[in-house]
Amino acid sequence: MKERSAPGRAQQGQTTVEFIGMLPVLLLIGLAAIQLGLVAYTAEQAGTGARAAARAAARGDAAESAGRAAMSGWLARRARIGVSPGGDEVTATATVEVPSVIGIDLGATISRSVTMPNERPAVTP
Repeated sequence: MKERSAPGRAQQGQTTVEFIGMLPVLLLIGLAAIQLGLVAYTAEQAGTGARAAARAAARGDAAESAGRAAMSGWLARRARIGVSPGGDEVTATATVEVPSVIGIDLGATISRSVTMPNERPAVTP
């Protein structure tokens, strides 16, 4: 005579198989959420770098180094900071490459520009 296994035992095996089947989908959703957070953080850091660079350029200080110093070190290495002086205003733009969670270069960049009044006296000829 065959012994029957308890009904709960068969359900446990099926649940494990279903979980293993869903695991890649859950991992993909988790990585996508982390990547989205990383994009938001990169945008925030680009704004911070542009603001610091514009403030430094308005005072006549080194804008690029001030912008990089205001950002997280690992994102500052990925940043390009440019300054456009113009009469009464100074505009700084920070462009940062978005890092990838899975290590594949996405080629995505985020740019933020900030304009501040020029604090240096205007030179008249």
